Order: sequence, then C-alpha cells, then structure tokens
Amino acid sequence: MLTIDYVEAYKDNYIWLIHSPTDATRIIAVDPGDASPVEDWLERNCCTLAAILVTHRHWDHVNGIEPLVEHWGCPVWGPANERVPCVTTTLREGDTVEVEGLCFTVLDIPGHTAGHIAYHGHGIALVGDTLFVAGCGRLFEGTPAQMVDSLSKLRALPGATKVYCAHEYTEANLRFAAAVDPGNPLLLQRAAAARSLRVLNKPTIPSTISEEIVTNPFLRWDAPAIQVAAAKQAGNTPRNAVEVFATVRLWKDNFT
Repeated sequence: MLTIDYVEAYKDNYIWLIHSPTDATRIIAVDPGDASPVEDWLERNCCTLAAILVTHRHWDHVNGIEPLVEHWGCPVWGPANERVPCVTTTLREGDTVEVEGLCFTVLDIPGHTAGHIAYHGHGIALVGDTLFVAGCGRLFEGTPAQMVDSLSKLRALPGATKVYCAHEYTEANLRFAAAVDPGNPLLLQRAAAARSLRVLNKPTIPSTISEEIVTNPFLRWDAPAIQVAAAKQAGNTPRNAVEVFATVRLWKDNFT
C-alpha cells in the first residue's frame, strides 16, 4: 500500500507526493506546477525530493520543475512526445519507470495534449488531465477518436485501481453528469460524498476505475442512457462510440 500525500497549487491543482516504500522520507512528486508548496511541504515533513514524474507539458504541471531540480538534483521522467523541462528520461507506451522501489508502466493517452502519458502500478493510475472524477480533459490537441482510445485504456485497468488526477473538478463534473444521466442514482450518492469532503477542504480524489465506469459519462459511450442523451443533445443518432463521446464532450464544453 503506497503512502501518498498532496499539496495544492494555483486554483485547483493537486501535486501528488508519493513516499518511497523503502524510505518514507524520500518523495516522488507528480506534475509539480509550482515549486513553492512542494518545498514548504518537504521542509515541514523533513523529507527530500527523490524524483519527478510528469504526465504532460501544460504550465500548471511543469512550472515548478526547474527550481526543484536546481535544488534537489533529482531525475525527471516525462513524455517523449512533449517538451518538458529538465527531463532525464523520456517515456512512451510500454516503458517502465523503476524509481525508489516502485515500478510503473507507461500508457500513451493523447487527447488533452498530443503526448500525454499515464503511469500505472501498485494499484494506482496517475492520469494527469485525461481522466477526472466524473469527467475528462478538454481536447486541446487531440481528436475525439484519440480520446476514446485513451479513455478505453484507462477503463480497461482493474476496477480497484485508484485514479489520481490533477484537478479538483469533481463537484462541477458531477453536476454535468447528472444533466446527462439524470436517472443514475449513483450520481446523487457521489455528489453528496463530494460535498461532505469539500466542506472540510479535503480532496475528492482518488476515485477508482470501477466508480468511474458506472458514473462518468465520458467512459460510458456504450451505455444506453448516455447514447439516448447524446442523441437528444445532437438532434440525431450518433453512429458509434466516438460520435457519442464527441457529443458529450462538446456539451460539457458549453455547459453552465
């Protein structure tokens, strides 16, 4: 069982801090978009930064890397198909990351960005901005077909896999999910659970793959309820999974 802490950054980012199982004071930071909260946490907890894992190139995931590397001299793993500062090892699908007694397998999950990757191992998936609790990332660089393929890879992971995404978007995502799938009672349960956590300023993350499969409209392109909702929204019947997904994604982009 991994020990994972976090710090908050910017408006709604989480930077995940994974403790080495061989030495709990050695920390692996995931997508450190801001160095200051990481440094503060390390000092308060008498820990050292051993490594950095990066999922994609967006500024709020990488801006803290250079000052952290300058201070700690730690290695940085990141996607081969994106420009990330200070990367010492570039990664593609099927690669493995062996670091601090841990081993993660890399998945290519483009869509949000062209070279986005995820790390899977030890019962967790570090998914960056591709999959959120009850949501998914915007398609800044990829196509709906790419995103369906990427989300299919994540959906195929073991159901108990804990999903660590990078933003606290859960309450807004659940409101949208309820608009798409109003007959799903599990959404009411998840919304209540999310509210109880956020009132205490606690993260709603991680979720699990099994939870996402039954409540996340972006993973449910083959569910009749989602297909019916997409058809009503589009004014025609989507012909395949990609068209269902594309309709729901565009709906979310304009949802208020």
